[in-house]
Amino acid sequence: MRSPAPRALLATAAIAVALAAADTYVVVLALTDMMAGVGVGIGALQQATPIISGFLLGYVAVLPLIGRIADLTSRQKVLLWCLIVFVAGSALTALAHDLPTLVAGRVVQGVGGGGLVPATLAIVGELWPPDRRGVPLGIVGAVQEIGSVVGPLLGALVLAVADWRAIFWLNAVLGVLLALMVLLLGRARSPETADPRQRNRPPYAAASRSRSVLRAGVWVLGAAITALALAAPESLVTSVAYGGPFVPFEGASSRLLTPIGVTGLTLLALATALTAPALWPLLRQADLPGALLLGGALGCIVVTFAAAEPEREVVGPLGYALLPVAALLTAGFLWHQRRPAHPVVPRGPLPRRSVIALVVSLLVGVALVAGVVDVPVLAHLTHTDSQVGAAFVLVRFLIAVPVGAFLGGAALRRCGDGLVTAVGLALAAAGLAIMATWGEGSLRSAASYVVLVAVGLGVGLALAPVNNTMLAETGRALHGTVSSLVVVARMVGMVVGLAVLTGIGLHAYYREVEALPDRTDGDALLQAGLVQVHAVFIGAALAAALGAALAVALGVRRRTAAVAERIVTIG
Repeated sequence: MRSPAPRALLATAAIAVALAAADTYVVVLALTDMMAGVGVGIGALQQATPIISGFLLGYVAVLPLIGRIADLTSRQKVLLWCLIVFVAGSALTALAHDLPTLVAGRVVQGVGGGGLVPATLAIVGELWPPDRRGVPLGIVGAVQEIGSVVGPLLGALVLAVADWRAIFWLNAVLGVLLALMVLLLGRARSPETADPRQRNRPPYAAASRSRSVLRAGVWVLGAAITALALAAPESLVTSVAYGGPFVPFEGASSRLLTPIGVTGLTLLALATALTAPALWPLLRQADLPGALLLGGALGCIVVTFAAAEPEREVVGPLGYALLPVAALLTAGFLWHQRRPAHPVVPRGPLPRRSVIALVVSLLVGVALVAGVVDVPVLAHLTHTDSQVGAAFVLVRFLIAVPVGAFLGGAALRRCGDGLVTAVGLALAAAGLAIMATWGEGSLRSAASYVVLVAVGLGVGLALAPVNNTMLAETGRALHGTVSSLVVVARMVGMVVGLAVLTGIGLHAYYREVEALPDRTDGDALLQAGLVQVHAVFIGAALAAALGAALAVALGVRRRTAAVAERIVTIG
């Protein structure tokens, strides 16, 4: 089977990853408009947190399953499926007129967007030899972090000429174009050609062409009718002849609880039932029960911490109920892990370097989130009252992260994974420690630009080497799985790290406030706020320094091609 040109496939996948990453941040400026569009008042901001946490939930919860699926079937096909899901979620979000539908759309978007990353990393592992993966991995890391810059910018540009729904229609259009590009590139090599150990895997039963056409037709018809129900064109709704199917059932207000909406949902359910038998062999081999248990535990953790208000609380409003559920799901996963022949996470101990790489990835997430969240807080306290002004300060940090990611990948041509990672995280730790001393006027100095850029470069430098270590330590048949674990580790580091560092900072803040003789003194309260931010930066600096120390064990010398191939063969 002929493989597509690696650079063309990498470019397509990278653009898709950037689009999905941008969607994490695209709602920053549009959130209030989205709330108004689904009938949520600006005073009920807490109700809107699922709009953000829902995307993160879908993004993280499916990573183990999609990573495993990417090891069992064509990685290019997984890219195509994820893009289709992303397009469906974008369209559902754009058509939403109530909060549940909007949140559902964001979750579906997250499912599609999250699956793009491990599939893309696995494609790099498949199409590039171990000693030449640095630059491709650097590109993937760079485009993933570019989303933090492009997302708000894209949202601002669209909002300048249209309403918030246009943002998600644009996502859908771009997703369709990318899916067409994937189709034009042809089918990627299957795992059987990449790893001889997979050749004995029993083939999946191929459905007849007529059944495939029937399933596709039911999916398209169901999606079209559901979209029509959500759009509810005024010319049809107000028509005496055609308006009946759009009238909600008694006591209902959702556009889906209408005759046409129920028809569309019924057809989608039928399409799911028709598709399940064809997908079940793949899902069974991917260990669907284990993936659901692990994904459910990760989802509970994400919602617990992502839904919290960092300035006021560490655990979100549902956290005290979700954390016990996460513990039960984790226990269930550990019990289940012993049962299937091929669990979703490989049974047995991971190689020592892989474990270290996962811990370093988690610590990178901690350092990254400290900058993303607390640099604007510091700017508000000491530099500007403007949201836009604080965003411009943050851009100094954010724009350096993708640059560092690319440079980190390029450096792997001459240096070992551990050396590049250790240098990057040591640079980030030093910069964060300096930021922990900043006060009034610090952000006006030219030195602040240098420090913020240095921290961003340092965090970025660590991204590609960690991914490279995970790919190098395992055979090609597990590249999707281990890539998903790297992303999960970094995301968990971000959401849990933010909660832990915020808790430490809040404790320091309240301690300072309680010691104030006059709690109406603005300057004293400002100093107390700085104590909170400084505590976060100190914690992040310690995390980065620990990551730098651990990273040395990943190897300071560049591996030769022969050594790398021998490790892959053994793995």
